[in-house]
Amino acid sequence: MARAELLIKGGRVIDPAQGIDQVADVAIADGRIVAVGANGGEASGVIDATGQIVCPGLIDMHVHLREPGQEDEETIASGAAAAVAGGFTSVACMPNTDPAIDTEAMVEFVYRQAKRAGLCNVYPIGAITKGRKGAELAEIGQMVRAGAVAFSDDGAGIANSSVMFRAMQYVKMFGTLVIQHCEDADLAGSGCMNAGVMAMRLGLPGIPAMAEEVMIQRDVLISKHTGTRYHVAHISTAGAVQLVRDAKAQGVRVTTEVCPHHLLMTDAEVATYDTNYKMNPPLRSQADVDACLDGVADDTIDCLVTDHAPHGMDEKADDFQTAPFGIVGLEVALPLFAKALVESGRLTFSRLIEKLTVRPAEILGIEKGTLKPGVDADVTVFDPDAAWTVDISKFRSKSRNCPYDGWRLKGLVTNTIVGGSVKFSLDPALSK
Repeated sequence: MARAELLIKGGRVIDPAQGIDQVADVAIADGRIVAVGANGGEASGVIDATGQIVCPGLIDMHVHLREPGQEDEETIASGAAAAVAGGFTSVACMPNTDPAIDTEAMVEFVYRQAKRAGLCNVYPIGAITKGRKGAELAEIGQMVRAGAVAFSDDGAGIANSSVMFRAMQYVKMFGTLVIQHCEDADLAGSGCMNAGVMAMRLGLPGIPAMAEEVMIQRDVLISKHTGTRYHVAHISTAGAVQLVRDAKAQGVRVTTEVCPHHLLMTDAEVATYDTNYKMNPPLRSQADVDACLDGVADDTIDCLVTDHAPHGMDEKADDFQTAPFGIVGLEVALPLFAKALVESGRLTFSRLIEKLTVRPAEILGIEKGTLKPGVDADVTVFDPDAAWTVDISKFRSKSRNCPYDGWRLKGLVTNTIVGGSVKFSLDPALSK
């Protein structure tokens, strides 16, 4: 290899896109991958990755960055700082801001703020309908022109079948996809946790699994009719996983994602009334958790996301029924997924990384997720064996609404490189 500006030496390089899983060096110059090989030669800067895994930069295609409108909870800069600390070099942000990301100008605003932050790549997801009100389609074509990578009214499912039909027809024209928050609001009602025995015992209104499944069933039919790519956000029930599995078997262009909390926890956690366990979709039953785990293993579930949803401490201090839904997770996602999927023997690290790199890149249509020579040098380095204890007081996110405080996890991000620059490192000499 020629002399590089940065050399990552001696790590276990895993790049599922190229079928690579071997000890090698990764050479970087001019912001791009130069080569992956056994002898990296010399470089101006060196990262010793011995005993660590080196992989394409992780991608989270479902985060909430709250800017504009709720900058007290998160900003694009603080969310990006949390992302790189968790090993994520690219994130896609949902449009449920105030105002919503529903115009060309708003999409451009996100890109501008991300550039100012100078940390990770931030890709805006545009709203399907104006103001996310579920009625009139937003200017989808203009948002595509500005760089929106997908369209969603996340936080609110589109109830009107005619609106969803027209949205899918329109989105297909631009070769992008619809991401749906699958929840029938009438069935969900005022529910604040999973409907079932635990909800009855706690005296809390429940959200039935059917609220998720009814909307998926309808949307799958529309997707099948229009041929539009359709993505189920944060899947959480056994019935929903089976619906997606069946749709794929029929050739419907459907994909889906799952969050770590729906793989690691059940509605039993709500017994303490701790609002850090309140999220939407809610924590479900053990049978639902098992179905989601099986769905990841058999590739029914395509990718892994955080649904990073910051909220202020004052909001989360409300009683369980009135507190907002959502938890933060960017800074702990990788070891949580490793705990749920690798430590349990369901996935190898190679397949885990594929669901955090290759698949979200393919779904969003972005040129990321690989270490092929010539691509942007977005790289994550982590120690799979390093054990550490979660301390939410040290999060880079502005918010602390996280149920994992005090958890002992294994798998520690040591370096995150974006466009050839080290944006996070445990080595003070490398960290910016």
